[in-house]
Amino acid sequence: MEKWLPAAIAYIGCWIEFQMRQSEQPGCVVAVAHRGKPLLERAFGHADLVAGTALTPRHRFRVASHSKSFTAAGIMKLRERGKLHLDDAVGRYVRNLHPAIAQATIAQLLSHSAGIIRDGADAGQWDDRRSFLSARELRTALKTAPMIEANTRFKYSNHGYGLAGLVIEAVTGEGYASWIKREIVAPAGLRETEPDMPVGARAPLASGHSAKMPVGRRLVIGGRNPTNALAAATGFVSTARDLLKFFAQLDPAAKRSVLSVASRREMIRRQWRNHHASLERHYGLGIISGGSGDWQWFGHSGGFQGFITRTAVLPHHGLTVAVLTNAVDGPAQSWVEGAIHILRAFAGGGAPAKAVRDWGGRWWSLWGAIDLVPMGNKILVASPDLGEPFTDASEISVSARDRGRIVAADGYGSHGEPVARKRDRRGDVAEVWLAGTRFLPEASVAAELEERYGR
Repeated sequence: MEKWLPAAIAYIGCWIEFQMRQSEQPGCVVAVAHRGKPLLERAFGHADLVAGTALTPRHRFRVASHSKSFTAAGIMKLRERGKLHLDDAVGRYVRNLHPAIAQATIAQLLSHSAGIIRDGADAGQWDDRRSFLSARELRTALKTAPMIEANTRFKYSNHGYGLAGLVIEAVTGEGYASWIKREIVAPAGLRETEPDMPVGARAPLASGHSAKMPVGRRLVIGGRNPTNALAAATGFVSTARDLLKFFAQLDPAAKRSVLSVASRREMIRRQWRNHHASLERHYGLGIISGGSGDWQWFGHSGGFQGFITRTAVLPHHGLTVAVLTNAVDGPAQSWVEGAIHILRAFAGGGAPAKAVRDWGGRWWSLWGAIDLVPMGNKILVASPDLGEPFTDASEISVSARDRGRIVAADGYGSHGEPVARKRDRRGDVAEVWLAGTRFLPEASVAAELEERYGR
């Protein structure tokens, strides 16, 4: 394991804790693993705000479209066994489809390039205005022509993945949930994962939550509704730990996996670029990918009523990151990006040297908090309120036990100015001066602000 990883992992937890407080999210679980070995698994906040139930890492979340990665893995397993081919027309396995949909290939279903409608003519299941489609209702919807010609662009479709689930049932002669659990979930060693609701009576389940607006407060969204024929697209219920286990096994370099190396390579191979999007993202077979340089990632995200989740594998570094949130405005997407940003910063800066290791900590002023983060032989001044806390971070070079200088800062900062720590009678650091600004512990600043402005 790289020497910088422990410090990076510690700061990810510290940063997420601040982000949780600042954003007033109901709950979050963050987990990080290195080559399959868990390094971090922490829960913050509540599983249910109204009940006041504390969230734990063992609480299950609706992980929604992560289901597509499981479904694609199931199709690849059937392909390995010679039961089907990716270029097979789906009409070979599922009858009474619209002729154009029947001609679509299995690969086009898995890569969202079959042109099929996203969520049907009435997508009320996503607003809890109706139940998720039954098999009969899904089959009826699939008699309608595709929205665009197949194999022309990436067009996300939950109905398309529902159809992939019907293909699995037709090939195996078994219900999707029971087959995928026995052939993919169990062999992957996942003990906290179900293909759909309900989960076991003893399994703790996090509740979802609405945003504060338009009601003015968060409302609890139970999230216990089954997804029926759309389980292959969005039904899965899991934990951060199980998602780490499963997605790490999709890395072609993983020593243990439910799939062959060839199948894993095919799943993560970039097939379609996400057009008309500000971020450069690609889709493979049940897999989203992105990144830059040797910090490429693959994984998936999920959005269910009251839940936003995301998992990313960084194959060049053997790392997997998962963030699960239980609100419709949960920032799981940006928090995974922030965690990658932190890992990348430590990989470049290195493990903290002995001379600067004790400089770490969070300090406050009227303007908010800063984090002094030792990295290599320097200390970075991070902004924990940012989605990427080391953005334009000033750097401090230490010259004595409690003295240093800002050796790098943007033009509006305090480049070249002194830094000092001051200690109390017990010898503990009681305040930090960055240039002319005095920073204190949180409780001290809170008391000062209350005294000055609270009246």
